[in-house]
Amino acid sequence: MSEPTPRPRRERQKALRLTDAAAAQVKTAMDKAEKPFVGIRVGLKNAGCAGMSYTMDYAEKQNPLDEVVEDKGVRILIDPKAILFLIGTEMDFVRDKLQARFVFNNPNQTSACGCGESVALKAAVQ
Repeated sequence: MSEPTPRPRRERQKALRLTDAAAAQVKTAMDKAEKPFVGIRVGLKNAGCAGMSYTMDYAEKQNPLDEVVEDKGVRILIDPKAILFLIGTEMDFVRDKLQARFVFNNPNQTSACGCGESVALKAAVQ
């Protein structure tokens, strides 16, 4: 009797990926930071009229339950409570005449408030 052929492992989709513009902007910000950081922390908080708002900050340390994403030379630490809402999200950096900002293109977004400060999200289906 022969041994069963092992099934190929399906690679898990990254919770978050960066555009070239976002990666370049994060690298620039990290280079200009007042002290060394281990990466950028991305999460969600309850806020605004649509329900949730994205958060970004420098990460001084990696927490044991953080999801770590390495993309285009940038280390992103994701709050474990936010992972299911961020799976498949692309983080971009856009400039227009009046502002420059990070934008999250999230397939799990169901709606957004009129001012663009908050979004409604559903958990991703794996």
